[in-house]
Amino acid sequence: MELKTKYQYTYFIYPFVIKENKYQKYMLRLIKDQNFELKEFDKHKDEGIYKYFLPKMNNFLFSDFSLNKEKIENLKDLPEDTASAILSKYPCTMFEYTLKRDVQGKTDKNGIFFKIQKIELICFNIGICFLLLKTNIEESDSFADVLNFNYKFRNINNEEGLSSNYEKIYLQGDMFADSSKLTEFIENITGSRFEIMKLDIDKNTFFTYSYVCIDQQAWNEQKSFDDIKFNFVKFANFLSADNSTDYENKDCESFSQWKYARFGFSKQGVTLFTSDANMNNYTILPDLFEKEYLYTYICNLYKKIYLKKIDVELRIEDKVKRARKKFINFNKEIWSQEITEDDVGACLNYEMSKSLELDKLYDETKDKYDVLYKAYNVEKNNKLAITILIVMILLLIFSILNWVSLGTDSKIPHIKISINCRR
Repeated sequence: MELKTKYQYTYFIYPFVIKENKYQKYMLRLIKDQNFELKEFDKHKDEGIYKYFLPKMNNFLFSDFSLNKEKIENLKDLPEDTASAILSKYPCTMFEYTLKRDVQGKTDKNGIFFKIQKIELICFNIGICFLLLKTNIEESDSFADVLNFNYKFRNINNEEGLSSNYEKIYLQGDMFADSSKLTEFIENITGSRFEIMKLDIDKNTFFTYSYVCIDQQAWNEQKSFDDIKFNFVKFANFLSADNSTDYENKDCESFSQWKYARFGFSKQGVTLFTSDANMNNYTILPDLFEKEYLYTYICNLYKKIYLKKIDVELRIEDKVKRARKKFINFNKEIWSQEITEDDVGACLNYEMSKSLELDKLYDETKDKYDVLYKAYNVEKNNKLAITILIVMILLLIFSILNWVSLGTDSKIPHIKISINCRR
């Protein structure tokens, strides 16, 4: 029996890097773009987010919810240069893109027609940014279409991916005539890929964050998860529907907190696979997954890219000093901070961190930092020793000259006295 879906959506997350000395200019560009609006947060409207994150993380991600409606209006009243300067000081600023609907005709009945529901930008003031596209499949309840769509779309920036072995998978959007138009749109927002390429991040592939709720007929009290586990494995690893992988041996980290709900984690993204046998799975969980848990994932992606950024800068001689300071600040302000005291959120944060291998990346960066720090101290101590030696030599020379001067002065009066005595 073919697996059917009740509800689904997927966020495709594209990371990019703006040079730090150009970040304020980038903020100015977004302010001037009429399609972008600052995203508003409010302690009452977004109470769930506010309570989920700890105070320091709230301040880091949402500027302590200071960007409310009133303050956004005040920013709009300021000169654009002033507003961009203020925004560039916030640790994180978020924007929403105003979607213009220009519905495309369905060119192939066998294609997958999708809708872009939302476009957001999350920008950190060290220049690390994320473009988020929220999508969902329309006019289809086939789980196979979800698998094929996620598989295909996540490589939409990659020309090779578009001409892969899965030519029968067609993507048709409601905003763009074809994938090339969407690629142009993304490039226009994110700019050059050169900075992200330097960090050894795949510039052609989206991180994928996907939710699906399947029909309870396939997963309920009588029907075990094990019967459909191979579907979950495909979903969690972003494989196509007809992929013939040996699912028993396929590595897939998972986590389950609720009945009929299973999280999947990989280096490529995060998934949540549920059944509507539990009402919570199509009422509460979808909202949590795209708010609190999504921002938790963004935090972990930010850590990964920031560590890579520091690691690269530690290799460049004229950037080593600044990179050391960044690493110290990273430890103090980000790495050592807990994200949440929510039990599920803490477990998810741990699993996300593990799948992205953050501890390994941190240790590698710290080892490099320690080596450079020791070398710096040795060089510093050598310079100090040389300076001390030079000072001691100069003092010795000065003492000798002073002694000679004093000795000469003491002899001249003695001669004068002797002469006076003879007279």
